[in-house]
Amino acid sequence: MNFADSEVINAILIREGYKLTPDDNAADFILINTCAIRDNAEQRIRKRLHELKALQRQRPVKIGILGCMAERLQKQLLEEEDNVSFVVGPDAYRKLPIILRQTINGAKTAETTLSEDETYADITPVRLNGNGISGYISIMRGCQNYCAYCVVPYTRGKERSRDPQTIVNEARMLFEQGYREVTLLGQNVNSYKWTGDTGNEVSATGFPQLMARVADISPLLRVRFATSHPKDLSDELLQVMSEHRNICRCIHLPVQSGSERILKLMNRRYTPDWYLNRIDAIRRFLPDCSITTDVIAGFCSETEEDHQATLQMFRKVRYDYAYMFKFSMRPNTYAERHLQDDIPEDVKIHRLEEIIALQGEIALENNRRDIGKTFEVLTEGTSHRSKEQLFGRNSQNKVIVFDRGNHHTGEYLQVKVTDCTAATLKGIVVNSTEE
Repeated sequence: MNFADSEVINAILIREGYKLTPDDNAADFILINTCAIRDNAEQRIRKRLHELKALQRQRPVKIGILGCMAERLQKQLLEEEDNVSFVVGPDAYRKLPIILRQTINGAKTAETTLSEDETYADITPVRLNGNGISGYISIMRGCQNYCAYCVVPYTRGKERSRDPQTIVNEARMLFEQGYREVTLLGQNVNSYKWTGDTGNEVSATGFPQLMARVADISPLLRVRFATSHPKDLSDELLQVMSEHRNICRCIHLPVQSGSERILKLMNRRYTPDWYLNRIDAIRRFLPDCSITTDVIAGFCSETEEDHQATLQMFRKVRYDYAYMFKFSMRPNTYAERHLQDDIPEDVKIHRLEEIIALQGEIALENNRRDIGKTFEVLTEGTSHRSKEQLFGRNSQNKVIVFDRGNHHTGEYLQVKVTDCTAATLKGIVVNSTEE
């Protein structure tokens, strides 16, 4: 979502006559688009700002902090970081041209007003350094689930969805430009719901209907989505996915904890049994679907029993991939106001290491079961390890590496898996699947 926002920012500034440069030394402005989900993300930005001071001593360059960290800290950033000239929240990007002009005249500005209707739906993003094959489309903004640990509702505001026609138009434009995959983005993408006047009547479009419309653009356009919330993963969506071969067989379904008590403290709005019911539904509608997740180790008051429940959840679901983190208290969240960060750091680290080790075993076992299978792979680029190899992803979002031969990026290939690691499949090309 951060990357997609940067493409919107790029479009706004190019429209006003600015030009993107890859060279810090040539820049008049350096804009840093930020995340505030974890403390580590913010500390990296602080480090980057310190590094840029050397550049500012050599030549005049204005630095701006954009996005969630700007929204969370607002004027505090201008006071604490003396080389920052402006901070702009995620709903104020349209004002950037004015703010940049003010900055040239020496003004320091903080614009962080949140909106209840801004979606940037009328702005065509200018793509940034992509492979020309896979593109991102933001279909909604904000969140109002108020999970106890999360800052997003406070930095991105309430949920609001884009007009579905603008989403379909953007996806079709990307396909016509040669893109072969789009990922629909939202903080809780499957909470998407748009109600609008189509001329004669008011109609509503939910996420399943939107997915079907995007998938119908072309069978050669793959469609992915992230991130889904378990409480909104409907059978209707799974049915739509089963009916469209080009909707990828991969669902990211954050669990966060396997403990019912911890899930309640987190305000996740589902129980482990409800979550496993959704897993069973995925397996029923989409037997070949991969499932990935997010998990937090060491949340407030987490006991060893709670931790073991999380490990048991991993053993039951057998995720193909997981984003695994130890808990860090975020300012102004429900957890900070009402709970205590009472798990010792060494315990958090130990529990996280146990989750990572278990997931590594499961991922390797899952990948080994793919040896001998043949998958349709969309080629995305050259392997980092060898120029003689290409890589791509299958519908399950697994990376497969294979010999280049005469093949090129953007090509659909049939690849037979011959070997694997816990993270990557290795294979040989059987034949091209594009007509």
